[in-house]
Amino acid sequence: MSAFFDTNILVYSFSENEKRGVALAALSDGGVISVQVLNELTNVLRKKQMRDWRTIESALSVLRLRFPDIVPLTAQLHETALPLARDHGLTIYDALIVAAAFEAGCDTLFSEDLQHDRVFGRVTIRNPFREG
Repeated sequence: MSAFFDTNILVYSFSENEKRGVALAALSDGGVISVQVLNELTNVLRKKQMRDWRTIESALSVLRLRFPDIVPLTAQLHETALPLARDHGLTIYDALIVAAAFEAGCDTLFSEDLQHDRVFGRVTIRNPFREG
Protein backbone atom coordinates (compact mmCIF):
# COMPACT_ATOMS: atom_id res chain seq x y z
CA MET A 1 0.00 0.00 0.00
CA SER A 2 1.30 3.40 -0.98
CA ALA A 3 -0.13 6.19 1.19
CA PHE A 4 -0.59 9.90 0.72
CA PHE A 5 -1.30 12.13 3.72
CA ASP A 6 -3.64 15.12 3.82
CA THR A 7 -2.64 18.09 5.95
CA ASN A 8 -5.00 17.26 8.81
CA ILE A 9 -3.13 14.03 9.59
CA LEU A 10 0.12 15.98 9.98
CA VAL A 11 -1.59 18.71 12.00
CA TYR A 12 -2.80 16.12 14.51
CA SER A 13 0.67 14.55 14.68
CA PHE A 14 1.96 17.92 15.95
CA SER A 15 -0.95 18.51 18.32
CA GLU A 16 -1.52 17.59 21.92
CA ASN A 17 -5.06 16.24 21.55
CA GLU A 18 -6.48 12.72 21.61
CA LYS A 19 -6.01 12.25 17.85
CA ARG A 20 -2.22 12.56 18.01
CA GLY A 21 -1.59 8.85 18.63
CA VAL A 22 -3.82 7.78 15.76
CA ALA A 23 -2.13 10.27 13.43
CA LEU A 24 1.35 9.09 14.42
CA ALA A 25 0.31 5.46 13.89
CA ALA A 26 -1.01 6.28 10.41
CA LEU A 27 2.24 8.04 9.54
CA SER A 28 4.47 5.29 10.93
CA ASP A 29 4.71 3.30 7.68
CA GLY A 30 5.68 6.36 5.68
CA GLY A 31 4.22 7.62 2.46
CA VAL A 32 4.00 10.76 0.41
CA ILE A 33 3.04 14.39 1.02
CA SER A 34 2.94 17.45 -1.21
CA VAL A 35 4.23 21.00 -1.08
CA GLN A 36 0.61 22.05 -0.60
CA VAL A 37 0.47 19.92 2.57
CA LEU A 38 3.64 21.59 3.86
CA ASN A 39 2.19 25.03 3.10
CA GLU A 40 -1.12 24.29 4.78
CA LEU A 41 0.62 22.79 7.81
CA THR A 42 2.79 25.90 8.11
CA ASN A 43 -0.33 28.06 8.09
CA VAL A 44 -2.12 25.97 10.74
CA LEU A 45 0.90 25.77 13.03
CA ARG A 46 1.40 29.53 12.82
CA LYS A 47 -2.16 30.88 12.77
CA LYS A 48 -4.15 28.33 14.77
CA GLN A 49 -1.59 26.73 17.06
CA MET A 50 0.39 29.98 17.48
CA ARG A 51 3.75 28.21 17.09
CA ASP A 52 6.90 30.26 16.69
CA TRP A 53 8.87 30.16 13.45
CA ARG A 54 11.74 28.15 14.93
CA THR A 55 9.31 25.37 15.94
CA ILE A 56 7.60 25.44 12.55
CA GLU A 57 10.86 25.29 10.63
CA SER A 58 12.05 22.41 12.80
CA ALA A 59 8.81 20.51 12.15
CA LEU A 60 9.12 21.09 8.40
CA SER A 61 12.72 19.87 8.43
CA VAL A 62 11.67 16.67 10.18
CA LEU A 63 8.89 16.14 7.65
CA ARG A 64 11.18 16.71 4.66
CA LEU A 65 13.51 14.02 6.04
CA ARG A 66 10.65 11.65 6.89
CA PHE A 67 8.91 12.16 3.55
CA PRO A 68 11.59 12.60 0.87
CA ASP A 69 9.02 12.15 -1.94
CA ILE A 70 7.23 15.49 -1.86
CA VAL A 71 4.90 16.19 -4.77
CA PRO A 72 5.43 19.73 -6.11
CA LEU A 73 2.65 22.14 -7.02
CA THR A 74 2.74 22.45 -10.79
CA ALA A 75 0.52 23.69 -13.58
CA GLN A 76 -0.01 20.05 -14.61
CA LEU A 77 -1.15 19.12 -11.10
CA HIS A 78 -3.59 22.03 -11.24
CA GLU A 79 -4.92 20.81 -14.60
CA THR A 80 -5.46 17.34 -13.12
CA ALA A 81 -7.25 18.83 -10.10
CA LEU A 82 -9.72 21.02 -12.01
CA PRO A 83 -11.94 18.21 -13.34
CA LEU A 84 -11.83 16.50 -9.94
CA ALA A 85 -13.16 19.67 -8.35
CA ARG A 86 -15.75 20.21 -11.08
CA ASP A 87 -16.99 16.64 -11.45
CA HIS A 88 -16.87 15.53 -7.81
CA GLY A 89 -17.83 18.69 -5.93
CA LEU A 90 -14.45 19.03 -4.24
CA THR A 91 -12.82 22.30 -3.28
CA ILE A 92 -9.83 23.06 -5.47
CA TYR A 93 -7.59 22.46 -2.45
CA ASP A 94 -9.02 18.99 -1.81
CA ALA A 95 -8.85 18.24 -5.53
CA LEU A 96 -5.17 19.21 -5.52
CA ILE A 97 -4.58 16.73 -2.69
CA VAL A 98 -6.32 13.94 -4.62
CA ALA A 99 -4.42 14.87 -7.80
CA ALA A 100 -1.12 14.80 -5.89
CA ALA A 101 -1.98 11.31 -4.61
CA PHE A 102 -2.61 10.27 -8.25
CA GLU A 103 0.68 11.77 -9.37
CA ALA A 104 2.57 9.99 -6.60
CA GLY A 105 1.03 6.64 -7.59
CA CYS A 106 -0.63 6.19 -4.20
CA ASP A 107 -3.59 3.90 -3.65
CA THR A 108 -4.61 5.31 -0.25
CA LEU A 109 -5.22 8.89 0.81
CA PHE A 110 -5.42 9.40 4.57
CA SER A 111 -7.71 12.33 5.34
CA GLU A 112 -10.20 13.34 7.97
CA ASP A 113 -11.89 15.82 5.63
CA LEU A 114 -12.78 13.63 2.67
CA GLN A 115 -15.44 10.90 2.71
CA HIS A 116 -14.15 7.62 4.15
CA ASP A 117 -14.04 4.80 1.54
CA ARG A 118 -14.74 7.19 -1.34
CA VAL A 119 -12.76 6.17 -4.40
CA PHE A 120 -11.20 8.45 -7.00
CA GLY A 121 -9.73 6.25 -9.73
CA ARG A 122 -7.19 4.06 -7.96
CA VAL A 123 -7.10 6.19 -4.79
CA THR A 124 -9.29 5.26 -1.81
CA ILE A 125 -9.90 7.72 1.01
CA ARG A 126 -9.26 6.42 4.53
CA ASN A 127 -10.12 8.34 7.68
CA PRO A 128 -7.84 6.92 10.39
CA PHE A 129 -9.95 8.60 13.10
CA ARG A 130 -13.16 6.87 12.05
CA GLU A 131 -14.41 4.30 14.50
CA GLY A 132 -15.64 0.95 13.26
